[in-house]
Amino acid sequence: MPELVALDLAGGQGFVEALQAAWDAGNAVLPLDQRLPPPAVERLIEAFRPARIVDREGAHPRPGGIPTEPGDALVVATSGTTGEPKGVILTRQAVVASARATSARLQVDPARDRWVACLPLAHIGGLSVVTRALETGTPCTVLERFDAAEIERLSRSGATLISVVATALQRADVTGYRAVLLGGAAPMGKLSPNVIATYGMTETGSGVVYDGRPLEGVEIRIGDGSTGAVSEVLVRGPMLLRCYRDGSDPRLAGGWLPTGDGGKIEPDGTLEVFGRMAEVIVTGGEKVWPVPVEDVLAGHPAIKEVAVWRRPDPEWGERVVAWVVPHPDTAPPDLSDLRQAVASQLAPWAAPRELVVVPALPRTPSGKVRRSDLT
Repeated sequence: MPELVALDLAGGQGFVEALQAAWDAGNAVLPLDQRLPPPAVERLIEAFRPARIVDREGAHPRPGGIPTEPGDALVVATSGTTGEPKGVILTRQAVVASARATSARLQVDPARDRWVACLPLAHIGGLSVVTRALETGTPCTVLERFDAAEIERLSRSGATLISVVATALQRADVTGYRAVLLGGAAPMGKLSPNVIATYGMTETGSGVVYDGRPLEGVEIRIGDGSTGAVSEVLVRGPMLLRCYRDGSDPRLAGGWLPTGDGGKIEPDGTLEVFGRMAEVIVTGGEKVWPVPVEDVLAGHPAIKEVAVWRRPDPEWGERVVAWVVPHPDTAPPDLSDLRQAVASQLAPWAAPRELVVVPALPRTPSGKVRRSDLT
């Protein structure tokens, strides 16, 4: 039976070679996050039960390994924003489908393009850069860690494609790349013309919607089936997971994956995502989605970063709260100004009733705001 091989390796050519060797042997790969402390790594290993661990010293058998199914290529831990991470199983067929769909949309030419992988390889946003480069024969430079200076240097030396999260856009100049895939946190403010906002998750094998448009072979629908209505986003396509490592399959009848995200399909067919269904704020009986409020507040000249979440309120049930990171050497914005901006563009009940000034926002490794840590 095929094995699950855990790669305890930093980003670089060694990781790529170990991944390819495991695939050539018919095995699946579990990338381990190099930033985790040993106890956290051990919990992942215990949960997903690889048969071998490959590190810089070589391959080490692991007792009690559970085999994978023929055709399985990857087991990727979810980001674990809530609860314990799950192991998402992606087949080789799914990896190929994702690579082909992405490359077709970006019109990738292996003779002229070169990828840069700068995100953690234990997450699908970073790992998918490597796998699509391998599947399409496109050159790829894999960085050990995010390095703004190196990212800028590579763009000057011929690299054309890169995948980043929102925080990276504030740290590195990526205007020299032909195309920049932006995943993770929802983008705020105006983006450079070469930046493509993507939507996807580990279970979809990376981004499956680019600038609101599904990739070739990807189907999107809204839970209640109504155009313009806000409900749960459902996804179907050949790049979706086979199941979780525990054998459970989250898909509905017909192969539709409920994403847990709320969104709507505009009349022109584009998808607009508002955020996690569980993150809807109910204040005075009205529903408020954090992301549209964040988009409005991000345009304030005094705000560098912003996150919107909720606090209990004796009168309204929940109140909308804005956590703000001001621009350096800039006075924090006034709450009344923020309320007026939101009320004029969205609705009066969406306006924040409280302002919290913080030095930084809590984020997951993939760049998403960890709302549960906003207190």
